[in-house]
Amino acid sequence: MNAVLITLGRLPKGLDIARSFHQAGWRVIIADPARDHLSRVSNHVTKSCCVPPPATQYEDYLEALQQIIQSEAINLIVPVSEEIMYVSLLKTDPKLNSLLFSMDHELIHRTHNKGAFITMCQSLGLTAPETAFADSNEASEIARSGPFITKPIHSCAGDRVSLHERGEAFTPDPERLVQRRIIGDEVSTCSLARNGKRQATSIYRGTLMGGTVAVAFERIENDAVMRWVDQFIAATQWTGFISFDFIIDAGGIPHAIECNPRTTSGIHFFETADVARAILDESHRIKFRPERRLMQFWSCMEELQKAFSDRDKTLRALTHLAACRDVTWTWRDPLPLLTMPWTARGIIKAARQNAVPFGIAATRDLVWTGATETVHDPAQSSERIRESAFR
Repeated sequence: MNAVLITLGRLPKGLDIARSFHQAGWRVIIADPARDHLSRVSNHVTKSCCVPPPATQYEDYLEALQQIIQSEAINLIVPVSEEIMYVSLLKTDPKLNSLLFSMDHELIHRTHNKGAFITMCQSLGLTAPETAFADSNEASEIARSGPFITKPIHSCAGDRVSLHERGEAFTPDPERLVQRRIIGDEVSTCSLARNGKRQATSIYRGTLMGGTVAVAFERIENDAVMRWVDQFIAATQWTGFISFDFIIDAGGIPHAIECNPRTTSGIHFFETADVARAILDESHRIKFRPERRLMQFWSCMEELQKAFSDRDKTLRALTHLAACRDVTWTWRDPLPLLTMPWTARGIIKAARQNAVPFGIAATRDLVWTGATETVHDPAQSSERIRESAFR
C-alpha cells in the first residue's frame, strides 16, 4: 500500500488532506512538532510522528523527516502550512525531489517573501500595491501619498501588521515593508495546480474574524481574481498548493497584497475525496462542497465568548454557529472535532498568554523569518533579496 507523509496535523486543512488520501486507499503518516494534535485522533491517520520544531531546530527537523520517509517507505510528501519553507529544502536531494508535492525552495522562498513577491507581480504585469522597504526613501513617499500598511517581510496570519493614515510616522525597520493601502474588499484564494495549470481555485472572504484571522468564511465568484490567479500559476509553472490575499478596489480590480505558497482555509471548500485524486492525477477535476459558508466551531465559540459586550458580533457568532457547517466535523471521523479543546490545548494556552489569535499561535514554531534565511539558504540571503526585490 502506498504511503503519504503529511507534514502537519494540527490544522483542519491538514486533516482534510489526510482524510482524502485515506479515502484514496493510502497509508497516512503525519509529522508534527506537537505530540498531541487535531489529526492524531483521526481514524483516517495510520501513524503520527512527533518531530522537532523547524523554526528553532531545522536540521533536526529535516533529519527526522528523512528518517520517517525511509522507515515508512513514503511514496509522496505533501506540505500543509508554514513548514513548507523547510520541507521544500528536501527537493535539493535528488532522491527526494520527485516525492515532494511542491515547487523548488527558491520559488517558495521568493513568493513567501512579501517584498520579492510584489516584484514578481510587477514583472508579470499583475496588479499589486506599491511596496518598499520601511527604511527606504520610497517608503516615505508611499506614506506621504495616502493610507498605508506596515508589515514584516515574513509573517503569517496577519501577525504584526499595522494600518496607518497618510503622513503618520513609522519605524524605518529594514525587516519591515511599507505598502500602499488599497481601499476595498479583501478576498483570499486557495488553488491546487500541476505544471502551470489550475486544477481548482476557491475564492472566499472572511465572515467572522478572530483578530486578523477568519474563523468563518464564504465562497464567492470573481472572474477578475480567477484570471489573475491563472496568469500567475501559468507564468511560474506552479505545482502544488498556492494561495493569495487580494484587495478588490472600487473599480473591481484585484490587487495581490501577499502570497502563501501553501494551503489556506479555502481548501475546505474542495470536496475532500477529490483533493488526493487531483494531486495524483492532473486530469482529475476537483468539485466544490455544496456549502457556500463554513466555520471553525471552537474558534467561533471563542469569539462568542469574547463578544458578549459587543451585541453585533455576538449575533454574528451565534448565526454562524447555528447555520454553518464546521470544517472538521463528520460522523465517520468524529474525534478530531470533539477532542480539539484537549489536542490543541498547547496552542490555546499560548494564544491566551500572548493575546494573539489561534492561527498565529498555531504557527509560531513553524515560521520562517529573515534571520533563518542566511542560515538555511545562503544563496537566497536576506541581503540578496533586499538588493533585488524592488528593482
